[in-house]
Amino acid sequence: MPGGGPADATVAGGGMPGGTGGPGGTGGPGGADGPGGADGPGGTRRRQRETAKGPRYARPLTTASLIGWTALSALVPGAAHLRAGRRRTGFVLLGTFGLALVAVVAFALQLSGNAGAAVRPSTLTAIMIGAGVCALAWFALVVLSFVALRPQLLPQGGQVVAGVVAGVLCVSVMAPFALTASTVKTGSETLNDMFRGPAAGSTPSPVRAEDPWNGRKRVNFLLVGGDAAGNRVGVRTDSMTVASVNIATGNTVLFSLPRNLQFVRFPPSSPLSKQFPNGFNAEGQGLLNSVWYYAENNPQVMGGKHKGPEALKDAIGYTLGLPIDYYAIVDMFGFAALVDAVGGLRIRVERDIKWGGHFGTAGTIKAGYRTLSGEEVLWYGRSRVDSDDFSRMSRQRCVIGALAQQVTPATVLANFTRIAQAARHMFQTDIPRDLLEHLVPLGLKVKGAKITSLQFVPPLIYPGNADWNKIRTLVRQAIRESMADSRVVAAGTAPSATSPATSGTSSGTPSETPSASPSPTASTPLQTPTPNGKAKSLAELCGF
Repeated sequence: MPGGGPADATVAGGGMPGGTGGPGGTGGPGGADGPGGADGPGGTRRRQRETAKGPRYARPLTTASLIGWTALSALVPGAAHLRAGRRRTGFVLLGTFGLALVAVVAFALQLSGNAGAAVRPSTLTAIMIGAGVCALAWFALVVLSFVALRPQLLPQGGQVVAGVVAGVLCVSVMAPFALTASTVKTGSETLNDMFRGPAAGSTPSPVRAEDPWNGRKRVNFLLVGGDAAGNRVGVRTDSMTVASVNIATGNTVLFSLPRNLQFVRFPPSSPLSKQFPNGFNAEGQGLLNSVWYYAENNPQVMGGKHKGPEALKDAIGYTLGLPIDYYAIVDMFGFAALVDAVGGLRIRVERDIKWGGHFGTAGTIKAGYRTLSGEEVLWYGRSRVDSDDFSRMSRQRCVIGALAQQVTPATVLANFTRIAQAARHMFQTDIPRDLLEHLVPLGLKVKGAKITSLQFVPPLIYPGNADWNKIRTLVRQAIRESMADSRVVAAGTAPSATSPATSGTSSGTPSETPSASPSPTASTPLQTPTPNGKAKSLAELCGF
């Protein structure tokens, strides 16, 4: 019949009522195959209209699956939109994420090839801004992904649970970027505080990117351990070492000067040369560790305030016959905090070291290979119990060597905040901030190069009656021998197992126990081994 009964009056995609074979049926004008059917011209137009109205959603999600897709979108941006049927938006988000990932990898590779660039102010600022932008972007991404999945279709309880989890996820995705920005900000402020450059009134040399060392083949750093303890006035420089670094190879010679070196001379350009024409003799003895203190407390002689570093650089540079380019002073107690921040130092203790006061009543550092805390490292380098100044110097240079060898970039990153806090309060230098980006790759080069050491102690040099010409001759000889190893070490390259920097003895690596030679008794002072006037590697001297 032309008009079928109710049983056959199915509306096929909006067709006219009718039977299966009638005008509104499957084969009729309004049927599935008719002009207005699902597969006819009318059905095609209807599908187009439905598509234009909005996206086609997949089957409604459960609470668990909605949370899962939202979380996945934080790792793979666009995943939630693709699941929700918003394909165009999903692919745009996914492509943007891919491009951003490629840019980050390229930036990281650029920094890995130029470690110094990582400490540039512009680089640190860019990282902070980038981290802030990423934090906001990921927050917005999670919110948009959650909304795209239509949580309003969930039961009321499911909406509450999904909303709470999405809120926690928003905060969680922002946390890593916020931590990155905070850490970089702390590092930038610490570096700016530490590397302020020369004191006021000085004229620093400009740092040129093409030649940051101004044509020098070597650069000489004065490393000072200062003691500003509460029971003394001013700073006494108890440990003084010059690190002379070959810029091309990284090979370094450490020259250690005793704190009780007397009557040091000054170059004619120094105001103290006129004040002490026959050598420094302030306070009756004129010890080297009083030069800084004297200059700080006599600005009328030095021609200005805060000239202690300049006076000490002049005295030591003139003594060694080397121009001292930069200095760095480390407060002893701040140094202990730094050692704790990096997790301690592993040091070969050649004999029991008593510490605490004049009689060593606080404790004993036992002989052997030990991982020492900051306080123990401080006393290991400073203890005078059953010891002398010269053996203290030997221990102090081993501490410096252990720090240089054991503190890796990974250690610094893992303990960055604690290191920054300790360094900010313990460190002072005249190294300009702009030079730091060139100093970092040089430091990595030194880490993988040969480091030798020479002490000016009896019987080689007697502090009370030093032979100044002999000191300068020994310095020149040590530098020549260091330059004989002309291998150029790439920044960050570790030395091989047979290189001089790692071979403790001629037979290979040192044993895990101290030398079997008889150790002095507790009542016998530990004397420094008789030096032969030749610089030796720290691996040999300290058992690294």
